[in-house]
Amino acid sequence: MLTINSVPIKQIGYGAMGLEGYYGQSEENSAIETLIHAIDQNMMIDTADAYGAGHNEILIKQAMKQSTKDTFVATKFGIVFEKDQAGSQLDTGWGFPLTINGTRSYVRRAIDNSLERLGVERIDLLYAHYLDPNTPLEETVSAMAEAVKQGKVKAIGLSNVTADEIIRANEVHTISAVQYEYSLFRREAEKEILPAVNSIGAALVCWSPLGAGFLTGTVKELDDGDFRKNNPKMQGENFTSNLQRLEHIRNISVGLSVTPAQLALAWLIAQGDNIIPIPGSRKKSRIDENLAALDIKLSIEILNELDSIAPIGAFKGATLV
Repeated sequence: MLTINSVPIKQIGYGAMGLEGYYGQSEENSAIETLIHAIDQNMMIDTADAYGAGHNEILIKQAMKQSTKDTFVATKFGIVFEKDQAGSQLDTGWGFPLTINGTRSYVRRAIDNSLERLGVERIDLLYAHYLDPNTPLEETVSAMAEAVKQGKVKAIGLSNVTADEIIRANEVHTISAVQYEYSLFRREAEKEILPAVNSIGAALVCWSPLGAGFLTGTVKELDDGDFRKNNPKMQGENFTSNLQRLEHIRNISVGLSVTPAQLALAWLIAQGDNIIPIPGSRKKSRIDENLAALDIKLSIEILNELDSIAPIGAFKGATLV
C-alpha cells in the first residue's frame, strides 16, 4: 500500500464525478449508498468543487456521516461555477471552454467553501483542477501551501498540467500527487508526465482509468446528452475503429477469466507502485469488481501483448486537456 503525505492509500480509489449525471442519471439516495460502500472499503474518495456545482462534496459529507470509517477525501478547485465569480477562459477540446481562477483570493475562498460543504476541518488532498492561464502557478501553489500551514489542507496536488509545471510547482511546495488522464485508452502520460511525477516522488492519480467506461466493453453507443459524446475518441469512425481494437483487449480478458475493466485496471497498477486509478461507478457491485483488480498479477507476456495492441496513440481521436 502506497502513501500520500505519510497516509496509507489503497491503490484503487473512487472517482465520484459520475454521481452527478455526466454519464447518466444517478438517484441521490443510491449515490450516497454507493459512496458509503466505497468509504467502507477504505478507498480514497475523489471529487471536485465544480462537480454538480458543489453538490458532489455535499453528497460525500452525507455519506461520511453514515459511515463509521475514516475517510480520505481529495477535492479540487479552480473551475469557476458560481455566477458571481470571474476567471480566465481555457479551451478544453471538449467542445466548450472552462472558466478557471487560480488567484490567491479565489484559492482561499474555494478552500473554505469546500471545507464547509464536506463538513471537515481539513482536506486530505487538495488539487488545482486546472491552472489559471493568467495567474502565475507560483501564486496558486503558494496559496495552497498557505492552507497547509493553517491546517486546512494536509497535502497538495496538481491536475491536468505539464511536466514543466509539475517541477516548478514542486519548488514552491511539495506536490504529493498529480492527477492526469491515463489508461490503455490514452497513454500519453508516459511521455513526460509520469517521468516528472516519478522524479519528485509523487503519486500519479489516473482519472478516466477505464476510458470513461469505454474499456469496460459495455459502451456500444451513447445516448443524447451523454457527456462522452464530446470526446473525439467516441465519435463517428474513430468510435467504430476503437471498438474493433478493444475487442482484442476483451479477448485477453476472457482468456484470463477477468472482466475487461479489471484487466485495464490491473495493467495500470502494473505500471508502478505510485499509480492510483480512480474509476467511478454508480453501482456497489462495480466497486467490488474494480477492487478485485488489485489481486490480478499480469505476466510479462500479457503486458507485452497489451503494449502491442494499445501503444501510445493507438486509439483514434484527438487527445484532450
